[in-house]
Amino acid sequence: MTKHKADKTPQMGFWERNRKSGGYLLQKKTKEIAVRIIRAILLFGMCFLILQPILTKISVSFMEEQDLYNAMVINIPEHFTTANYKLCAKFMDYAKSLLNTSIVSLSIAVLQITVCTLVGYGFARFEFPLKKFWFACVIMVIIIPPQTISTSLHLHFRYFDIFGLSKLIRGETINLRGSILPYYLMSAGCMGLKNGLYIFMIRQFFRNIPKELEEAAYVDGCGTLRTFVSIMLPDAKPILTSCFLFSFVWQWTDGFYSKMFLGNIKLLSTQLAVIADRMDAWMVNTMKVPGGASVGYSNCIVSTGTLMVIIPLLILYLFAQKGFVESLSSSGIKM
Repeated sequence: MTKHKADKTPQMGFWERNRKSGGYLLQKKTKEIAVRIIRAILLFGMCFLILQPILTKISVSFMEEQDLYNAMVINIPEHFTTANYKLCAKFMDYAKSLLNTSIVSLSIAVLQITVCTLVGYGFARFEFPLKKFWFACVIMVIIIPPQTISTSLHLHFRYFDIFGLSKLIRGETINLRGSILPYYLMSAGCMGLKNGLYIFMIRQFFRNIPKELEEAAYVDGCGTLRTFVSIMLPDAKPILTSCFLFSFVWQWTDGFYSKMFLGNIKLLSTQLAVIADRMDAWMVNTMKVPGGASVGYSNCIVSTGTLMVIIPLLILYLFAQKGFVESLSSSGIKM
């Protein structure tokens, strides 16, 4: 009977509850709505800043030259064309450059993450002489831009020698310039692109894994290597996934190390850097335009080439989106 009466008790409306709370409920609701609106505006602004340049490049890439100088054409091309993509594919030797970039980026990323994982685990779990000094060197690798040591790298690999043995035996040093070997040597020595950052991230991750897991493995008879491979690496999958994707993407778009060490290999980043010059040469030699390509059309070709460089990365992200987001969230919690 009591339950039946309680069910028939009329529910107070919002304004009635607000009146009894002395206006507190209205203030709370107003603050919640204001926070939601501000958050939506900020998110929209951030998304617009990221997407607007890409959308503009997509629109421009389908325009003919006359549309670029037509004040009535803003975002939608009046003369739709795919000729810009064909020209970019020709100037960049796209198929070969794409294959080379995929092979180099994948191999470099695997090599860098392998050695950085070993170094990061060593910093997190082992004690050795001058540990703090060597970790300070890792931080310096993160802070100091690679351009500051470009001259030293050039001279070192131009006159490469190991303990003077080459000059002693052959009478001259080895010129490794123009070869891919120097970059692989640097990556194997944790001096590649962003390697200091990967070491730091992996070290922080391993430091937050309880040592009891390793101690239990040691009690069960596992050695250091087996414990690392069987126990630690499976737990480190999130951070390794994040670092691998970062390494792959940064190597894909890198221009500094690619120009310095991989100049003889056709890569998308290096081909994109000279696409405007090739466009001018094509206009002069093939189309017989004395002044070369106009500024607007050159920018159009560069925008189209940029899209062709990042499209494979966007496709990769679409397939790896779930694992990438999960790895970032997991590594962020543990770091």
